[in-house]
Amino acid sequence: MTHETHSSAELHDFVVALYEGLGDRAAFDERLHPVVTVWESADPRLLRGIDQLDELRGPAAAENDRETPLPSVVPVDIVAENWGETGLIRYVLEVRPSIAEPLIDRVRVTDVLRKSDAGWKIVHHHAQDLGPEDSAEAGK
Repeated sequence: MTHETHSSAELHDFVVALYEGLGDRAAFDERLHPVVTVWESADPRLLRGIDQLDELRGPAAAENDRETPLPSVVPVDIVAENWGETGLIRYVLEVRPSIAEPLIDRVRVTDVLRKSDAGWKIVHHHAQDLGPEDSAEAGK
């Protein structure tokens, strides 16, 4: 049996929308499977579920309670494909204090997703800090 791979504009749009709504934790979490697993550079554990992810993220601030504005976090170099109800998205996050300011961090990300009647949900998220100086050109 073979499973055809499809480049997925739907998954590309999913990850772009995920980070466009970064300030809305409830909307962000709506795209995560309740038992999502997470590898993050900031924590050596394999986080299991949104409750453990919240331990890493800290308490959610109300929009009007934020002392500092959210940084600009933009996914670039997105490669997305799916095999039926299983999806894979690889991308780099470019992080800046604001969209007009210099790059302060780059994060390499791989997300594994499953599709159900509720839509696509991230079931595993793996992120690795690269730093602003790390780019595709640095390895050449």
